[in-house]
Amino acid sequence: MGGPGSGGAPPPTRNGGAPPPPPGPPGSHPHHQPQQNGYAQQKTFFSLSDQLLQRFLLPVSECSLVLETILEDLRKDPWPVPSDKRVARATGSALSVALSLLDLAIPRRGGRVMLFTGGPCTSGPGTVVSRAKTESMRSHADLANNAETLHKPACEFYSKLAQGGSASSQNNGKKNSSSAPPSFSGHPHVVDIFACSLDQVGMLEMKELVEATGGLMVLGDSFAQSVFKESLLRVFRRYPENDTDSPNQLCMAFNASMEVHTSREFKVSGAIGPVCSLNRNSPNVSDIVVGSGGTNAWSLGSIDDTTTVAIYYDISNPGNAPLPQGKRRFIQFLTKYQHSNGGTRLRSTTLCGGWHSDTNNISPIKFSFDQEAAAVLTARLAVHRTETEDVADVLRWVDRSLIRLCSKFAEYQPDDPASFRLSPEFSLFPQFLFHLRRSQFLQLFNSSPDEAAYYRYILTRECTSNSLVMIQPTLLLYSLGNPPQPALLDSDSVRPDVILLLDTFFHVVVFHGETIAAWRENKYHEQEEYASLKDLLEAPQVDAQMIMDNRFPVPRYIVCDQHKSEARFLMARLNPSSTHERDGGGGGAQVFTDDVSLRVFMEHLMKLAVQS
Repeated sequence: MGGPGSGGAPPPTRNGGAPPPPPGPPGSHPHHQPQQNGYAQQKTFFSLSDQLLQRFLLPVSECSLVLETILEDLRKDPWPVPSDKRVARATGSALSVALSLLDLAIPRRGGRVMLFTGGPCTSGPGTVVSRAKTESMRSHADLANNAETLHKPACEFYSKLAQGGSASSQNNGKKNSSSAPPSFSGHPHVVDIFACSLDQVGMLEMKELVEATGGLMVLGDSFAQSVFKESLLRVFRRYPENDTDSPNQLCMAFNASMEVHTSREFKVSGAIGPVCSLNRNSPNVSDIVVGSGGTNAWSLGSIDDTTTVAIYYDISNPGNAPLPQGKRRFIQFLTKYQHSNGGTRLRSTTLCGGWHSDTNNISPIKFSFDQEAAAVLTARLAVHRTETEDVADVLRWVDRSLIRLCSKFAEYQPDDPASFRLSPEFSLFPQFLFHLRRSQFLQLFNSSPDEAAYYRYILTRECTSNSLVMIQPTLLLYSLGNPPQPALLDSDSVRPDVILLLDTFFHVVVFHGETIAAWRENKYHEQEEYASLKDLLEAPQVDAQMIMDNRFPVPRYIVCDQHKSEARFLMARLNPSSTHERDGGGGGAQVFTDDVSLRVFMEHLMKLAVQS
């Protein structure tokens, strides 16, 4: 606001506003000339800024032809690379420059920085490995022993890039007065990574940057694969033209933030997912931190209709003060985001439910237990703990949590495992955790640090149904004369005369039994009298295509035969009822592993849960 008689102040500059002008000569207007000079300087500043930005950024309508020509003319760098050296890549510098350009050009509008990389950063800030091939990429053992000197500096660099984007939102939060409503502000610029390489590219180090901005990750072997091509196309999918809310608009939103309010009986412990804390303290923030905690507001960066965040709570009501009968609980989610059409939207979601405080009757709690959601929440928490704890310690935590749950809610006679019974609301939960323990999220064997970071990041942003497919894959069985039917994820389901369709979310596997494969090799399906065999071979392929059409990232499609090398993608995910050491008696295939079966796992669980 201008002072008395000032006639208004000039608009603030990028430096936060200029100091008041000095007094003019006698007889002149005290503010007229300096104000004109200020406007002229500001106009010159913005014109120079626009001229500089136009050298790098233009509307698509003005540069599409030039851009397409540049992409078509791209050739491999002809500069020779010594055989004992890696290609020089300054990935960290490129990301820093790209984010700086967007921050200058469109500081408050949504935008995406898309990184397409075929190898690790070997030069400049963010370097994850030296150019000398005598030094190998870091392994899980190197990270566990702190033997990798480049890992920590690279993580710090990409973390600073992420913090730079969220600094404005945190400053905005500090400027609010105590009486003003809290303002939401997130990072409008997103970083996506499309990595296609047979070697690691440094996705582990860049994960925090992607997670803080709500970006996407796609990991493949080659840019020629459909995993990359189809996934890239689906990033830019649009709502249908007949959509009443957002016709023909991109299915993405930017600068999203979320705030959680609760009634006083419980507090917010934290969130796990593609979030960045806004460090906004509130009376409903718990002292117990889970994931990104110590706040009730987070920046989500970019979101779409599949983005999912897990919120964890802490009961703050003391146990010696039971809640009155009929007491209700309230949760409110305030989600603010910038729509792809440029408008800002605020969505409020309020939930209400009852409390149960009778410790002598736990039946209402048992009947309201959602074992699928609980399995996904446990998986997210376990994955988050792997960032600071050893995997073996996390596995023990999962086991202890399951034992405590079964001890409290199962029906049994003390010290009698044969009397152990779980109600239908809990019956699948131990099975989910059994497969979680054997999954790529908690088992590092045969996976690189980049692959582990990629799988874990996807798990923390997908919905419950997709996350359950990652934890416990689905298996369909096809046989002659019978319709497709669900099959147990067990080695006994593998038989010579069936076709199996496995969906692990990241892979879709069509597995042909030994007899079916022999019939196909002899081309019986091409003869008219064996039309039923042709239909049998085509049915799983059609269903596999339907699965891949509705998924991001696009899964890798694998067709394999029994006893062939790629059959490992199926065999590794099956419950090993029959192994080279024991026969399950189901007539299925043997799995060469030392892992215990689900039956042995449940026997140990029942024995420990009923101990008095």
